[in-house]
Amino acid sequence: MSGPLVQLSGTGARNPTANPARIEGGSMSNAPMQDGFGRTVEYLRISVTDKCNLRCVYCMPEEGLPWLKRAQLLSYEEIAAVVRVMAGMGLRKLRITGGEPLVRRDLPALIRQLRAIPGITDIALSTNAVLLADQVEELRDAGVNRVNVSLDSLRPERVDAISRRAGSAEAIFRGLAAAEAAGLAPIKINCVVMRGRNDDEVADFARITRERPWHVRFIEVMPTGDNLGVSAGEYVSADEILQNIEISGDLVPVAGPAGNGPAVYYAFPDAPGTLGVITPMSHTYCGSCNRMRLTADGQLRPCLFGHVQTDLRTPLRQGSPLEPLIRETLRIKPERHWLEQGSSTGSGGLRALSQVGG
Repeated sequence: MSGPLVQLSGTGARNPTANPARIEGGSMSNAPMQDGFGRTVEYLRISVTDKCNLRCVYCMPEEGLPWLKRAQLLSYEEIAAVVRVMAGMGLRKLRITGGEPLVRRDLPALIRQLRAIPGITDIALSTNAVLLADQVEELRDAGVNRVNVSLDSLRPERVDAISRRAGSAEAIFRGLAAAEAAGLAPIKINCVVMRGRNDDEVADFARITRERPWHVRFIEVMPTGDNLGVSAGEYVSADEILQNIEISGDLVPVAGPAGNGPAVYYAFPDAPGTLGVITPMSHTYCGSCNRMRLTADGQLRPCLFGHVQTDLRTPLRQGSPLEPLIRETLRIKPERHWLEQGSSTGSGGLRALSQVGG
């Protein structure tokens, strides 16, 4: 990542606006994890790798990125140590992300460690599903409750074109079938809608929810440094997405499946699935944000975008307390992101979403 960061560490460096009384001294209180705007945080997205086996046009440059070295990555034991501290502060829900998390070896070993931590009630996985069929049963048995699968088209040739990897569609559909057979539920399908690439398929995705227990979420393109062409020229708002779904008047708002996060959901009467929209650009949902992110190299980010992050890897390896740093990161969690469509302003210097777990 490039660009200046508000960087906290276990060695004394911190945001100049920090309140020293909050992070110095003895033991911390048992207060819940609340940020400076009164939002309770109980959800952590954990990136286990920055690597990915696809090169989706909205996410990563085709040539890839300089990958983190092994020594920079948190070990599974270190990830579990961070979660153990945060669970004692009120953390309840986890989502395992990447890059593509299934490219990291023996992921079920991490899931088993996390599932054993008191207080953790839900573990979900975000994946492109290319490698899911061969791992899904072990992941389920280790403690994964549900999966989110990235699927940007129902047409194999388009999937391969968007992912820039031939044969990816076949593997993804095989992974989805395996997830259904393994009983993982709910299965959520994440579709990034892009003008001229897949925006003519939103009605097809919507119809699937009448037939299958899939919860389809249409996502607006979010700008990062390497996708500005897509962001500027192919952005489709959620309002337009919903208008383009040719439906009768029987689509109604619903609560949505468990762990629904920032999506707003709709459903057809008696349909086994739902459809939703995730609107980071047209209708910011930051006011109800309940999450933070732990990057693969141990940075705690209170927002997906922006320049604020806290180094937990260094103090963790030094044996220093983490809770003061976590609470200070909560305190400086921004009220909202400042993204601008087609501009890297507000992205915090990110080249790709894979760098921080999307």
